[in-house]
Amino acid sequence: MIRWFGAGQSALSDPAAAGAAAAEAAFAGREPVLALVFCSVGYHVPAMLDEVRSRVGPATVIVGCTTSGQMATGEAAGYGVAVVALGGEGFSARARVAREVTPRLRAAGAEIAGCLAGIDRPHRALLVICDGLTGNQHELVRGAFSVVGAAAPLVGGCAGDDLTYDRTYQFHGGRDGVEIMTDAGIGIALGSDAPLGIGIAHGWRKQGAAMVVTSSRDGRVFELDGEPALDVLLRRLGLDESVLDDEETFRERVFLHPLGMSRRTGEDIRVIHGGDRADRSLLCLADVPQGALTWLMETDHDALVDGARDSAAQALDGLGGQSAIGLLAFDCVGRRTVLGDDGLRQEMAAIGKELGGVPYGGFYTNGEIARVRGALGMHHFTLVTLALA
Repeated sequence: MIRWFGAGQSALSDPAAAGAAAAEAAFAGREPVLALVFCSVGYHVPAMLDEVRSRVGPATVIVGCTTSGQMATGEAAGYGVAVVALGGEGFSARARVAREVTPRLRAAGAEIAGCLAGIDRPHRALLVICDGLTGNQHELVRGAFSVVGAAAPLVGGCAGDDLTYDRTYQFHGGRDGVEIMTDAGIGIALGSDAPLGIGIAHGWRKQGAAMVVTSSRDGRVFELDGEPALDVLLRRLGLDESVLDDEETFRERVFLHPLGMSRRTGEDIRVIHGGDRADRSLLCLADVPQGALTWLMETDHDALVDGARDSAAQALDGLGGQSAIGLLAFDCVGRRTVLGDDGLRQEMAAIGKELGGVPYGGFYTNGEIARVRGALGMHHFTLVTLALA
């Protein structure tokens, strides 16, 4: 059978009808090895998933999650359903679920990584989908890496809930049924006879002088250059203490000034989600290691679009000259928010031009996962892509 990759999307108001339309577009009458279902909250109903599973084979693995937006070959939407699928000769897929992960993120990461055992293909990757509201998701990534090591790259994203930050959902199953969960992590072992390529890019640039993280714990930064981190941030951005009176106002003012951490391949981005008046710390959710060199970051529409193009180009380069059949994308909801509708159309056009008509699909995440050389694995404001030959 010819190897194939398909992507479909629907914004029909009825979730079941939307699921059916997206699945039909993605499958095109073919039996997938792996089917990924991404949908906005409100569409995550059994009837929608029933329409997807009624169109797959007995061995198809179905996984997915709720999102903060979906994309499928040239179109991005904030609501609806997207289905991405692959099949044909030379693919293997299996999945493992960890439930109630919040109090045991590292152990859960190790648990889901176990699905990679037994995948006997020359090219392998571990896809990871997890609840986007657990906090410290980097611990789950570290747990997965402790099992996988250098044997395979990690790629994936954190589930969203249309930016309400209330509850996200994850899906796992097959033709006989799909379970809807929350506070779960899913590992999907993907094996391929042809190469897989990974892209990681964001389009942000350094703003101002470098700082050293002199005190931090996990995703909370207490000191920058020996001073209270919150005080440093307010001074650098010219903000008054009163901006802390309203949490939403504070987030809006600092949203476009995340922290960038120096890496061999560039900068990892950390969104600043909050400031604590009591201990003068900054909350970034993902890890900001003590001793790291960091900068405030800035961007613009053109740079973000260029970042999308760069990510797709990196993924294609990883195929070693072989032609791509498709591309899976995990894009940050923060990028979607900054770009707006016009910017998203430019981003889709840039990805499409780079791919030259190859189908692609994915979702807008609450955090992106990619662990390759020199990366800790957890990213923000970043587009992570996986190209398949």
